[in-house]
Amino acid sequence: MLKDYFFIAFGSLRKRFLRTSLTMLGIFIGIASVVALISLGQGMQNAINGQFASIGTDKVTVQGASGGFGPPGQSAAGLIDDNDLRLVRNVAGIDRAAGRLLKSVSVEFNGGTEIIFASSIPHDVEGRDLVEDSLDMKTVSGRLLKSVDRGKVVVGSHFWEDDHFGKPFSVGSKVLIGGKTFEVVGLLEKGAAFANNAIFLNERDLRDVIDIDEDEFSMIIAQVSPGAIPSEVADRVERAMRRDRGQKEGYEDFTVETSEELIASINTILGVVQAVFIGIAAISLLVGGIGIMNTMYTSVLERTREIGIMKAIGARNSDILWIFLLESGLLGLAGGIIGVLLGVGMSKVVEIAGRQVLGDLLTASFPVWLIFGALAFSFTIGCISGVFPAREASRKSPVDALRGD
Repeated sequence: MLKDYFFIAFGSLRKRFLRTSLTMLGIFIGIASVVALISLGQGMQNAINGQFASIGTDKVTVQGASGGFGPPGQSAAGLIDDNDLRLVRNVAGIDRAAGRLLKSVSVEFNGGTEIIFASSIPHDVEGRDLVEDSLDMKTVSGRLLKSVDRGKVVVGSHFWEDDHFGKPFSVGSKVLIGGKTFEVVGLLEKGAAFANNAIFLNERDLRDVIDIDEDEFSMIIAQVSPGAIPSEVADRVERAMRRDRGQKEGYEDFTVETSEELIASINTILGVVQAVFIGIAAISLLVGGIGIMNTMYTSVLERTREIGIMKAIGARNSDILWIFLLESGLLGLAGGIIGVLLGVGMSKVVEIAGRQVLGDLLTASFPVWLIFGALAFSFTIGCISGVFPAREASRKSPVDALRGD
């Protein structure tokens, strides 16, 4: 019986192909937007979580409270200094700590100029090892920086895998950073996204390029001692810095976060942004649902005699109800299938274009629940939109329907 309902509903939609296509417009625009936004947001969330997982959960970061978008500490230089670094190193539960500089610099190569994130490598062995271990820095060609190097850099995989400047970097390439000449001595393996899209200089070289005081840092990264609980160590660091600066709790001009807290904060931000955009996209689904309802009401009026004939030869009210409900559901499902295909295509286009800026962080992800959820949702929207037209069709009396009333 259900098979017969399906063929009747499908045949009706096929006869009215143009109207069916226009009715699906709102549905597939909404579904395409939802799929694209969720897939990109999910992919970015997975990438960020993966990067922090590679760093490890035993890290504590300290940076200025004014830190904004971009790499941690990018806008916080000047709020953290060498005194803070010494203080953090003396906190119980801290195994080792290092100060880092993260700044945007102008890079010229092969006739092109780009603004790129530059990261410092500390001079001391302990700090150098901590930064290199945290970012899992390994080279595919050349070597890592040595503390005695001046005028040398290593570059992330983004700059030697792609023709970012018209041609890829290679060991021995000469680049201008902030107007100063540097030689590429190492190409990093693909790893943490923060390393893939950055250029690394020794701390003295980066300070010369950005002309910053000797005791200022963008952030401090610290590793807790084996067996210590990162959250408890972070609390001790925060209390020590608060005492040192004479600040009250809740009025600090710095932040202390563990890797887990950073992941939670980023996931919360991504979730809120996703929810806002999905809410906007849902308006298209609402419009699509109203369009399906309008089309189904029109279909009921046009097929009054057909309904009368079906009832006259024995069709029950429930049969008529199911035919029209299934027809509206198929409208929603067809729009959902087109929307999913469009959404996948849109997110892939954005991923390819966005990788020039965000690298591997902007990666679309298509979990099974997203695809089937979108299809189920579009089918449900269609069915709900067809409830009232289907009820009206099922309640028509055979005599009135045959007369066309």
